[in-house]
Amino acid sequence: MNKVFKVGLIGCGHIAETYFRAHKYFNNFKIIKCADIIDSAAKKCASKYGIKALSVKELLKDKEIEIILNLTIPKAHYEVAKKSLLHNKHVYSEKPMAINLKDGKELLKIAKRKKLYIGNAPDTFLGGGNQKSKEIIEKNLIGKINLGNAIFAFPGVQSYHPNPEPWFAKKEGGPVIDMGPYYLTALVNLLGPAKEATGSIIRGVKKRIIGIGPKKGKKFKVNCPTTYLATIVFENNTVIRLTLSFDVIAHQRNHIEFYGTKGSIIVPDPNMFGGSVFVCNKLGQDWKEYKTNKTPLGKINIRGKSLRANESPINANYRGAGLAEMAYCIENKKTHRCNGELALHVLDIIQSTMKASIIGKKQKIRTTCKKPIQFSLKEIKKILK
Repeated sequence: MNKVFKVGLIGCGHIAETYFRAHKYFNNFKIIKCADIIDSAAKKCASKYGIKALSVKELLKDKEIEIILNLTIPKAHYEVAKKSLLHNKHVYSEKPMAINLKDGKELLKIAKRKKLYIGNAPDTFLGGGNQKSKEIIEKNLIGKINLGNAIFAFPGVQSYHPNPEPWFAKKEGGPVIDMGPYYLTALVNLLGPAKEATGSIIRGVKKRIIGIGPKKGKKFKVNCPTTYLATIVFENNTVIRLTLSFDVIAHQRNHIEFYGTKGSIIVPDPNMFGGSVFVCNKLGQDWKEYKTNKTPLGKINIRGKSLRANESPINANYRGAGLAEMAYCIENKKTHRCNGELALHVLDIIQSTMKASIIGKKQKIRTTCKKPIQFSLKEIKKILK
């Protein structure tokens, strides 16, 4: 029987509902208290989920809380994570780890000094889709991967988020910070760490219109590039062409494709947990489908409609798996997969890609990390209800 860790939530916004749903699936954590800089948001969250609302300061000092779940906006991730660690609490944050590498390095340093765990979304790479892809690649079914493509492209978060302005802000805005973590974490999980980045940018429309919520119809200014066209070279010399854009109405390209010496693979959406993997080993051959809809973290579990872009009746969404896996590793003194070194390396790729694209000059990626090991069925079952 696993220990059930008591979790304090900071940031009672749009994503919080997904983590409360995780209580249905995972057996080793429970969100028992919440806080937000907007007191009314914390009280609303507490009322909805039957927990206690505190101030941020009170929650950080609360001796009952063992892990802080940091769901604040990107620019606040560093500050909240740092305060959590300094209050001797493990912390699991939404992505990205921070909005600059210096802050990410400091968080890792504090966590190591205090012997605390620091975890970070995304955890979607733990799902059936990415893990089945990893299994196929590591069995050498497509040979050595020399090159590939990855793309995220849609009109922007303003269509589904009631407060989208931070995603278009000068320093913490843009698709690389927003969606890059999903793609880059998936790529590192499959290929290992990266070593350099080049790229270019496109600036889309200068103003956006909020699509939902109390500010629906309001225009706001865009203060960052909204499309990045990048090339990432990995330490194993695989070259990936990466497109991340808030300027595309629709497209029909696959999310991730790798081209190996013995075949090609289509990796499902890294923003989701499930999805089929497709492999072709011979020119003219039909693509072989590897379904993941019967795997524990690949089964479709969203039955109703939702305004969230990552929630629909055709997708698996087990956000919270990374928090549960971290809790299990804390108890058993193991290294968790959504760890600080991985998150820091992904942050480095993000920052390097953005800088390379904006100034038009190749950037060396200064950090590295261990390639995550496969998340076995035996391990997954240990954290599931």
